[in-house]
Amino acid sequence: MQAFHLHMGPAKVALDLGDGSERGEYVDQDYILHTLGRPHRAVNLMYCYYPLDEGWPARASELPGGKVGFAWDYAYDDYFPYRGGLEGDTDGEPFRSMRDVRRHGQDVILTLTCDCAVSDGQIVRIAEDLRPFGRLMLRVNHEATGNWFAFNKRYTYQEVADFFVRFHTIIKQHAPHIQTVLCIGDDKPDKDGKMHYEDEFAEAIALTDVWSTDTYVALHWGWPFDVAEPGGRSHKRTGNDETLRGFNYEYGRFMARSENKTRPFVVSEFNADGDVTGPYGQAEQLLDFYRRLPAEAPCITGITFYQFRDRGRLGLEIEDPGNPGVGVAQPVLDMYREVLKMEPYLPVMTRGASAPFPARLRWGGSEDADGLAVPLTFEKDPVFCEATFEGGDADLNLMMELNGRWFYKKPGVKTIDLMPAFFKSKLPSFPSETSLRLFAPPPEGVNDPAQGPGWETDYYADVKAPPQMRIRYAPATPLG
Repeated sequence: MQAFHLHMGPAKVALDLGDGSERGEYVDQDYILHTLGRPHRAVNLMYCYYPLDEGWPARASELPGGKVGFAWDYAYDDYFPYRGGLEGDTDGEPFRSMRDVRRHGQDVILTLTCDCAVSDGQIVRIAEDLRPFGRLMLRVNHEATGNWFAFNKRYTYQEVADFFVRFHTIIKQHAPHIQTVLCIGDDKPDKDGKMHYEDEFAEAIALTDVWSTDTYVALHWGWPFDVAEPGGRSHKRTGNDETLRGFNYEYGRFMARSENKTRPFVVSEFNADGDVTGPYGQAEQLLDFYRRLPAEAPCITGITFYQFRDRGRLGLEIEDPGNPGVGVAQPVLDMYREVLKMEPYLPVMTRGASAPFPARLRWGGSEDADGLAVPLTFEKDPVFCEATFEGGDADLNLMMELNGRWFYKKPGVKTIDLMPAFFKSKLPSFPSETSLRLFAPPPEGVNDPAQGPGWETDYYADVKAPPQMRIRYAPATPLG
């Protein structure tokens, strides 16, 4: 069976996904992949690091001290505690989740709220913790011009900005392949036409690798302490026109503060809160937004849907209050499946020359990977379609795509049933030619230093032979 070299490059606008926060638990990537049908560019994981606080590393909402009246009234931010650093190790969280994300062919966005008083040594250890996780994006103290996080309550905006610069500088010294993300977007200019506190963050704007904003076209920030009702003061809704114009304004301000030196600009959290819009209005407004975004805000290079499963109404699924391991799909889930198939949001696949076996695959990340395309011809809609990997290839960790549907092959699994690729998406004509696409992200979710120079960004795997395909057009025993 013939195969060709294949390169996967970035989409025009990358789709990222939030998975777990103060509002919901982490959902494993196997479930998400089966539910959505394709991986994301990256998955955003939200953690906090306040190692100098009494009671650390307990989660803030589990500390003694009684009830609070607002989500951000705890001693520190109620994200899952970052268990690495000088005080911990990399066996717990967020590292288990980060490994799960990367073995499923996605990059990691680590959102980390952090006490600005942590030492340089603690930041160095964080850099060492994160170094094996490839092209990770590190979003430190996001929404930094707000007033709700613990770091904003403890420090001035200038001190928060200076901390970001210190964090960025140390990360670049010890893990330069990690990209820092500065999240300070603000589409309501002050009297001078600037974003609020952009003067304080001027050095951070010029230094960071990625500019970022968090935007909700509808949000109920009073959740779970009150209910959004007409006339209430703990929720808002904004039109798509205003939001898209705001992105262009913010990008203009970032460019102005960096001598017009461009860099990626992403929306790190985005949704329309179903508490405000209702479930059908949520899906309708978001579909309109995603359709318009690439053309009307071309400055945006990536957008993160917040989030997969939520205890409120900010998820593709709502967490079942009687069983947190169960999600209840919302109308926005079907809408989002449509977005996942839109051309501006698809990674670019470029087929190259014929590939001899054994073939070497390179995983540089979800926007830079070298894989294989195995051509297949279908005479008609199949009844059975399976790929079997023999010998040492059964130990490969693979992400595979066929007819727009993605599949994960865990090391040790020999045969993958590819029929879901045909359940909801029929081939256009017959005979029909398409390709089975194969990529090999690291099986442990981390890169291997033993692979030599460049190991921080690239992971290599060898495929000895193409998979054995079982394609059948009739049942094993016809009826009658």
